Amino acid sequence: MVRYSYEALAAVVRPLGDEESWLPTDCTGWAVRDLLFHLLGDAQRALVALHTPAAGPPDRDAVTYWRDWAPDPAGAANGRRWNRVGASMFLDFRQLRELYLETAAAAAEAAAGTPPDRPVATQGHVLRAGDLMFTLAVEATIHHLDLTAHLPAAPGPAPAGLTATRAALDGLLGRPVPVDWSDEHYARAATGRVPLTRDERRVLGPDADRIPLFA
Repeated sequence: MVRYSYEALAAVVRPLGDEESWLPTDCTGWAVRDLLFHLLGDAQRALVALHTPAAGPPDRDAVTYWRDWAPDPAGAANGRRWNRVGASMFLDFRQLRELYLETAAAAAEAAAGTPPDRPVATQGHVLRAGDLMFTLAVEATIHHLDLTAHLPAAPGPAPAGLTATRAALDGLLGRPVPVDWSDEHYARAATGRVPLTRDERRVLGPDADRIPLFA
C-alpha cells in the first residue's frame, strides 16, 4: 500500500522543475518545495522506523495513531517556518527532488521487506509495521492532494492510498461518513482543507464539530 502511494507521489514529483517548485499547495504557507521537504522527512522517518524494532507491545494502531495530531495553531506555525527554512537550504531544486525520490524509493523497499506484525517505534509510540505502513500511505495520499492543488495536469493519488485514507477517517469518525463525498473530497474536508457547507453540517450532525479529525 505504501509503495503504491509513494510511487504515485514520485510520478508527480519527478517531472517538476524550479518554476513549479514555487507554486502554492493546500498546506498553508508552503510552496511545492516546502511540502516536498516535509515529505522527505516523512520518508526518512519511515526508513528509521522500519529499522527500529520495538521491545514493547503496540500502543497505537492505524487509526488511533492519528488521535495525537489534533489542530495546534502554534505548533503548525512553527512547523511551517521550520520547513520553509529547511527547504530554502536547497539552492537547486533538483537536489531536493532527487533526494526525495531516492529516499522514498528506499522507504518503499524497506516496507516491502518488513513483516507486517513486527512492532516498530516511531514518534514516541509503538505500532505494528503494517499499521505504520497504513499511516504512511494515508499521509502520502493527503499530501499528494495538497501538492497537486495547483498542478492540474498531475496524476492523482493511488487508489489504494485513497481507500486507506477513507478507512482511517471513518475509523476516527466512528462510522462511515454519511455524506456522499468522493475519496478525494473526504480527505480534504475531514482534515480541514475545505470548509463544510451548511448542508454537510446538517447531515453530519454533532460530528461536524469534530472536524478536522486530524490536522
